[in-house]
Amino acid sequence: GLDFDGMMSTISSAPEGSIILLHACAHNPTGVDPTQEQWKKIAVVMRERSHFPFFDCAYQGFASGDLAKDAWAVRYFVEQGFELCIAQSYAKNFGLYGERAGCFHFVTGAAPDAEKTIGRIASQLTILQRSEISNPPAYGARIAALVLNDEKLFAEWEANLRTMSGRIIDMRKALRSKLEELGTPGTWNHITDQIGMFSFTGLNEKQVLKLREESHVYMTKNGRISMAGLNTHNIDYFAKAVDKVVRET
Repeated sequence: GLDFDGMMSTISSAPEGSIILLHACAHNPTGVDPTQEQWKKIAVVMRERSHFPFFDCAYQGFASGDLAKDAWAVRYFVEQGFELCIAQSYAKNFGLYGERAGCFHFVTGAAPDAEKTIGRIASQLTILQRSEISNPPAYGARIAALVLNDEKLFAEWEANLRTMSGRIIDMRKALRSKLEELGTPGTWNHITDQIGMFSFTGLNEKQVLKLREESHVYMTKNGRISMAGLNTHNIDYFAKAVDKVVRET
């Protein structure tokens, strides 16, 4: 889960004017997001410390199936008058993982000379763009632009997002249910409390290695799994393998 007090303490103790990287939704690798009330408290501390929010938005619409809900934190910070950056990826929610497609947004504050500020920022971004990647891949960006600017295609894309995110949510519910039915030692509510593609299972490194050796189930050593890798055909096998390793290790 989220150590919210620890998070707030770290943000509070960071040097004034720090850039704070925040995941908009479906935190990677934990799958643990702040609630809307917690986001409001984060915003208050960020304001007090004059911190600059930098949002990483890689899973919009892919977490809950609702584009607006998944973007809530970003939009709230904008409404609060923050200047901020948003790195938005279309890798997952458009299925463009190999195309490096996305958007970079820089939101400036309201001011009499806002147009000049925008010009200066655009100039710096142009320099960075040229020195970093020069000419970005266009194929994926054109696909995203086509869908985003066509009402019918946009609606179809939203439906696809609901299908994909819904399947992952169903797998979370099924996994928790099966582990609880098996009476697997421990509590498993965190599986459904988390959201998005990834989940920290709570398994330790010794258990992970035993799973790999005995059941050929693979995950990172810290117990993180990709929920998208579970389906109706392998979830029973996975749950029983986890149950066995938890009891024995």
